[in-house]
Amino acid sequence: METIILIVVLCALLGCAVGFLAGLLGIGGGLLIVPILSVILTKFNVIPTDQVVLVAIATSLASIIFTSTSSAKAHHKNDNVPWHIAPWVMLGVAVGALGSGFAAVMLPEKLVRIIFVVSVVGIALKMAWSSRKPPQSTRAIPQGPILAMLTSVTGALSAMIGIGGGALIVPLLTFFSVDMKKAIGCASASGIVIAIFGSFGYIASGSQHVDIEHGFLGFVYLPALFGIVATSWFMAPIGAKATHHLPVTTIKKVFAALLIVIAGNMLMN
Repeated sequence: METIILIVVLCALLGCAVGFLAGLLGIGGGLLIVPILSVILTKFNVIPTDQVVLVAIATSLASIIFTSTSSAKAHHKNDNVPWHIAPWVMLGVAVGALGSGFAAVMLPEKLVRIIFVVSVVGIALKMAWSSRKPPQSTRAIPQGPILAMLTSVTGALSAMIGIGGGALIVPLLTFFSVDMKKAIGCASASGIVIAIFGSFGYIASGSQHVDIEHGFLGFVYLPALFGIVATSWFMAPIGAKATHHLPVTTIKKVFAALLIVIAGNMLMN
C-alpha cells in the first residue's frame, strides 16, 4: 500500500508539469509521461520489464483524455480552436490512433523507441529552425478529406508512442500557415480523440496480460493514471492562459527545447 501511495504522489508531481505543458504547447503531456513513468514503473517493479513501455504509453494516453479535455476547454474559451478545420483533423487522428493502439503492442519495444526519438528530433529541429526564420509565403490548408488523410498518419504515430499529437499536429498545421496559437488549440482538441481511440486499443490488447486486481485496466496502470490526472486537469488551463499571452517565437523555442530534452533522455536510456 505504501508503494502505491508513493507512486500516486510521484505521478501527481509529474501531472503538474504535464498539465501546464499540455495547455502551453498542446502536446497532451505524453512526451514527458512516457519516459518518466517508465522509470517509476521500473523502480518499483510494478510490471515485467518487457511490458514497462507499453504500460507507460497506455497510461499516458488514458491521462491525455482528461488533460487534453481541460486544455481544449481553455483554448476554446480563448477562441484558439479553429473549428472550421478541427473536425477533419479529429477524424483523421481517430482512424490512425484506433489501428495504432493495436499495432504498437505487436512491435518490438526497441523499434517503438527508435520511432519516438527520430520523430521528436525531426520535429524539434523543424520548430527551432522556423522560430528563427521570418514568415514565408502563405500555404493553403488542404481540403478536408486530404487533411484527414495527413492527420491519420500523425494520429497513428502519436498513439503508438503515447503522445497527444500536438508534437506532430502543431508543426503540420503551422506548415500550412495556420496561426501557432490556433494550431495548438486544434492539437489540444485532437488529443482527446487520439487518447480515446488509442487507449481503447491498449486496453483491449492488454486485457489478456494483466488484470484489474493488480491495478490495471488492460495496459493502463490505474494508480499512476489517478495521480497524473489529479493535478494535470487543474494545471492545463494555466498553461493555456500562458499560451494566450506568450509570443509565438517563445512558444516555438520552448517547444523545440522540450522535444530535444525528451529525445536525449530516450537515447540515453
